[in-house]
Amino acid sequence: MVGANIEYWRRFDDVGRQCSNASHCPAAKPSAKPCNFNIRAFLLSGAPYTQPMRSASRHPAKPSDRVVPDPLPIEQALRQHEGLARLGLLIRESNRRMDTVRPALPGALSRFVKPGPVDEEGWTVLAANAAVAAKLRHLQPRLEQMLLEAGLLPARVRVKVQQA
Repeated sequence: MVGANIEYWRRFDDVGRQCSNASHCPAAKPSAKPCNFNIRAFLLSGAPYTQPMRSASRHPAKPSDRVVPDPLPIEQALRQHEGLARLGLLIRESNRRMDTVRPALPGALSRFVKPGPVDEEGWTVLAANAAVAAKLRHLQPRLEQMLLEAGLLPARVRVKVQQA
């Protein structure tokens, strides 16, 4: 018993028998300062002491004790919150504009273009790289004309390169 706990002996001062590391002292609380616990008497008494004491608060709650709410589908969460409802409306509006101008985009170009945010000044189209952005700037008057014909105002189109 004494040999198994030799590492605990090293943590104690021979003169005052005070614990120099309160977290390993069985009589001390984790936040306590060094105590006057007599380790030699404790070890010689044959009491079972194999590891430091732990507080009950360190043990996680049982899975049955946890209360986790059911997840909401994204559509329901968007409808329930006013700010999220506005965000959902703007996303739908941006996708509607993208569907309107997609026929004007050359075949391979459309997969490198994404709809961006809609605001009071216009709509932003996100390009995957600078080459796609340059081509979109050439098509910009045609895209704005298509938005006007569809009645989607404001019809101003901004082209930005999407950051990776």
